Amino acid sequence: MLKTLRPALLLFAILSLLTGLAYPLLTTALAQALFPQQANGSLIEKDGQIIGSRLIGQQFSGDKYFWGRPSATSPMAYNAGSSGGSNLGPTNKAQLDAVKANLDHLRQAHPTQTAIVPVDLVTASASGLDPEISLAAAYYQLERVAHARGMPLARLHQLVDDHIIGETFGLLGEPRVNVLELNLALDAVK
Repeated sequence: MLKTLRPALLLFAILSLLTGLAYPLLTTALAQALFPQQANGSLIEKDGQIIGSRLIGQQFSGDKYFWGRPSATSPMAYNAGSSGGSNLGPTNKAQLDAVKANLDHLRQAHPTQTAIVPVDLVTASASGLDPEISLAAAYYQLERVAHARGMPLARLHQLVDDHIIGETFGLLGEPRVNVLELNLALDAVK
């Protein structure tokens, strides 16, 4: 019995050290050396204070800010500890009611807007934490934000254009804007 137990325990100890200690230490060291910003959460600081992450959306509701995608997390919006979509299908009554409420809210906030409402302004993402919106969603909100800030529309349009994030690796996804970074840039405009 001891003859068969000893190699099993030795193999268990070796694999535990390799997979439980050596591998995590190596991957952490490589991540910190090669991608320190991303490895530490892509945090955004303002005046020495951490105010958010490039990876997690935040709630903006004032007229002078661009709004992000709705969040399906609970018990509050953009709760990173509760990441996940609503898992409601496109024909589910609760999903339809949520989209209709979001649509009504957008139409009230943009009464003169005649363009089609971009889908990412009325539906939550799969994680419920999406920090970015499409260019169509940013451009849809230009008049409201410009009016609330007393800012020329052309200047605001240029600010959005200056914050465009292109396709990943030049071919994946579509151009988009990080809402937190755009709103911080807005606050920095004199």
